[in-house]
Amino acid sequence: MRHTIEIKNGITRHPLYRMNQPVDLLIDEGEQIAIVGPNGSGKSRLTDIIVGRLPLLMNEVKYDFGSSPYKLVSDHVKFMSFRDSYGDNDSTYYYQQRWNQHDVDDSMPTVQELLEQAFQASLKSAGFGMNEDEVRRANEQKIQLKEKLYTLFHLDTLLDKKIIFLSSGELRKFQLTRTLFADPRVLILDNPFIGLDSTTREQLKELLKLLIRDIGLQIILVLSRTDDIPDFITHVVPVEDLTVFPKISRSNYRAEWKDRNVENLSEKLQTIIGNLPDCSGEEKQKDGDPVLVFNQVSIRYGQRAILKDLNWTVKKGEKWALEGENGSGKSTLLSLVCADNPQAYACDIALFGKKRGTGESIWEIKKHIGYVSPEMHRAYLKDLPAIDIVASGLNDSVGLYVKPKPEQRVTCEMWMDIFGIRHLADRTFLKLSSGEQRLCLLARAFVKDPDLLILDEPLHGLDCTNRKLVKDIITVFCRRPHKTLVMVSHYPEDLPEIIQKHLVLHKIK
Repeated sequence: MRHTIEIKNGITRHPLYRMNQPVDLLIDEGEQIAIVGPNGSGKSRLTDIIVGRLPLLMNEVKYDFGSSPYKLVSDHVKFMSFRDSYGDNDSTYYYQQRWNQHDVDDSMPTVQELLEQAFQASLKSAGFGMNEDEVRRANEQKIQLKEKLYTLFHLDTLLDKKIIFLSSGELRKFQLTRTLFADPRVLILDNPFIGLDSTTREQLKELLKLLIRDIGLQIILVLSRTDDIPDFITHVVPVEDLTVFPKISRSNYRAEWKDRNVENLSEKLQTIIGNLPDCSGEEKQKDGDPVLVFNQVSIRYGQRAILKDLNWTVKKGEKWALEGENGSGKSTLLSLVCADNPQAYACDIALFGKKRGTGESIWEIKKHIGYVSPEMHRAYLKDLPAIDIVASGLNDSVGLYVKPKPEQRVTCEMWMDIFGIRHLADRTFLKLSSGEQRLCLLARAFVKDPDLLILDEPLHGLDCTNRKLVKDIITVFCRRPHKTLVMVSHYPEDLPEIIQKHLVLHKIK
């Protein structure tokens, strides 16, 4: 059998990016692979070795794509990462830019322009080494694929949007579509299901299954959630402690690896969180007092309505789940609460008993709120020590970093210890895995002991152990007096047991 990808005794040239053991991996034609392991285990390093981003000392990765006329590995192997930003990791992107349409260059392309560009490039590529009939059949297949993707992801409703204004889930759909237009032989997807609502996750799994069957696409999924392994996966490559273990069948993996015990939050950490002093001070409200009031709130961008006549009241001490399909307006709603969206000041919104736009500063709003979101994760592109990122939560800054004072460093270290990342305090942020980065941003959200926690997909990219850890931390923290929670998740099982109420948003047709 032909080995599509072969790595023998692989040792990276750069010492800082070496695994603890040399990498040995054979991926045969027709095998569909899931690379799984805990956060920080080395999954991303293995992927970088596979795609050639981390060159090896002697035994380079071998590829065999049969009789294809294309010579470059990048023609055959396409990789899509969770850390992809709006388009191409544009360093000019800043956190609130999605909500500030006036600050977007008119020349920025729309979804339709970018997808059509990618599709036309795909059509042009179908000619090397083919006769006229083969080119026609190949292009017919590409057109059918385009129609399937547009239908699956409801892309017709997104085509006129600027790329910067896509929600996290919509952006993922766009990226998947553009990547599939490139007609890869091997498609590597890093956590492809996070950020997608449940219906779209299942539809994507069915689409990948069809592509495997119809065009011989070979899939490699890099997964943090072992319960996200689709049934079309034939083999699993476990990675732990910077060690790549032998490839095993999916059924054997489920029997040998999957059902490991996940521990509860230790009593020591529960006690630390539960005994934190009440920092609400003179502005403390009573349970039952309105913390957040939306009165007939509507948000529109051009001809597109995102929210319409929304009435919503969150009272002190309540715990809410905010739900809805991709693009239904969840992140837009939260941007209004956190004063990141300038349209908030044209709406009838009250926060902590004060009507928005009555003279309060953005910092007065934010000092009571702990917040994490996919947009925030994308905005953190500075390679600073992780503890400085956590400390930025004390000043509610994204992009302006001040070294913490000694007493503040103690608080930051305590929260990093609670989230299991104290050992990463001095490691720079961009050197962390995406899951470790998410834990760092979660510690940032909790570090000032906020009255209101707003957690938008907080468990994105976390493994089973860390998902349980974070759920426990949220639960223990929010059982303290006067704490209010609003949480977004597309996975019902990720919602902590303290959730009392649900607000479900629907796309406005």
